[in-house]
Amino acid sequence: MLRLSSICRKVLPALAVGSLLTAIVFAQSPAASAPNPGERPPLKVAERADLSSQAVAPQLSAAAANEHPLTPALNWANDGMGNIEKLSDYSATLVKRERLDGKLGEFQHMYVKVRHKPFSVYMYFIAPAKVKGQEVIYIDGKNDGKMWAHTVGVRDKLFGTVSIPPDGPIAMEGQRYPLTELGILNLTRRLVQVAEQDIKYGECEVKFFKNAKIKQESGDRVCTCIQVKHPVPRRNFLFYEARIFVDDELNLPIRYESYDWPKEKGTPADLLEEYTYMNLKLNNGFTDADFDVKNPNYKFR
Repeated sequence: MLRLSSICRKVLPALAVGSLLTAIVFAQSPAASAPNPGERPPLKVAERADLSSQAVAPQLSAAAANEHPLTPALNWANDGMGNIEKLSDYSATLVKRERLDGKLGEFQHMYVKVRHKPFSVYMYFIAPAKVKGQEVIYIDGKNDGKMWAHTVGVRDKLFGTVSIPPDGPIAMEGQRYPLTELGILNLTRRLVQVAEQDIKYGECEVKFFKNAKIKQESGDRVCTCIQVKHPVPRRNFLFYEARIFVDDELNLPIRYESYDWPKEKGTPADLLEEYTYMNLKLNNGFTDADFDVKNPNYKFR
């Protein structure tokens, strides 16, 4: 587990989700209340999480000391896959921010429900205000591969619930990755894929930070942060520095952040993207009703 972020330069899709309906929103009506997340203002996640603890070196055997830095991470991901697959579902508040076309966007907060079998996602947009109240549902193998969605305000009154491809131009407006890539299980699967590719290369500097804190409404989550740097830009590397935070209690990745190479020596690295799963609740017993546009707690019509 301790070198997990070394293989995270392509895991972003599994954590990412954007404002899926940005392209069809231009007015705002009184927002519907969220079915679960409550009405407290969203927590603002720091652009760069504080690592106040000292970096620690793992205890390695003589053989392990000669391994590629990604090998322990690949072993962790493979070993942990079975336990993650045993999760039936989870809910969380997903907080994300991305840089698109060179401009860093504002924080977005979404309440999500995720079920593994069949892969299903319900999403309610909490913030910013212009998208609050939008909802999205996607179920693998249903609705001809499309997701159900509705906006708010005048557009919602005109069009109501629409079915759109999750990787189509409307759904992808203002975001990097489709809804179908969301989730912790998808993240871990991608960790394996990336590790198997990146293990072919060197030029990785890895540090580990114990007792890293991720702020939550219910209290801080204690994590192990794994930080990886690629000091020299190469075509096979997508970031200069990346960090993944693994919840010590749950043994699940709950935050990812990455940075571009500094434009000039001595200048700060620009944040590329960050994704945090907050207030994670596992095995809620979600049923088909939680992913049904006819659910009376939702505002699809």
